[in-house]
Amino acid sequence: MLPGNLASTPLNWFALTVHPKHEQLAERGLKYHGFEAYLPVHRVRRQWSDRRRDLDQVLFPGYVFCRFDPAQKLRVLQSPSVRSVVSTGRDPLPVDETEISSVRALISTGRPIDVCPYIRVGQRVRVSHGPLEALRGVILRVKDSWRVVVSVEALGCSVAIEVDVDQVSPEKFTPERALPERMADGRYQA
Repeated sequence: MLPGNLASTPLNWFALTVHPKHEQLAERGLKYHGFEAYLPVHRVRRQWSDRRRDLDQVLFPGYVFCRFDPAQKLRVLQSPSVRSVVSTGRDPLPVDETEISSVRALISTGRPIDVCPYIRVGQRVRVSHGPLEALRGVILRVKDSWRVVVSVEALGCSVAIEVDVDQVSPEKFTPERALPERMADGRYQA
């Protein structure tokens, strides 16, 4: 039996990675094993050449949320289709209760939901469509607008242009795209 103050401690939510297209199976398995699991699903309308149909679609493909005590991590990982717990190093990374509540609130409205890439201020981005397609820079938020800043490091200056946030996507870092190292005399290595 746990002491009174530990028994009432609320459990945290955690994100679990699951096998592709096995989200419902993972959720059912977790619930069967006594865990509180949540799979955000929303209604989408799909158009084919001969018909239209409303379908339930997983909001975050490849992920299921589960509330558990980190000491029970092994039991969670033994549930069907569960691959891993999203972690920082060895410690599971808790998901804030308000984020789960917000997702539930969005879904409960019944309104169309668009999944978009997670973009942080200061992150390197690429404009994915429109007249500035393929432009690369750093995203900034200035009052109520988003701007992509393009820097010319050799000149020591930058320029910024306003963009719609739905036109940008996070740029993946690859070593060959890394900026060259600046040498002591100010020149760049080739």
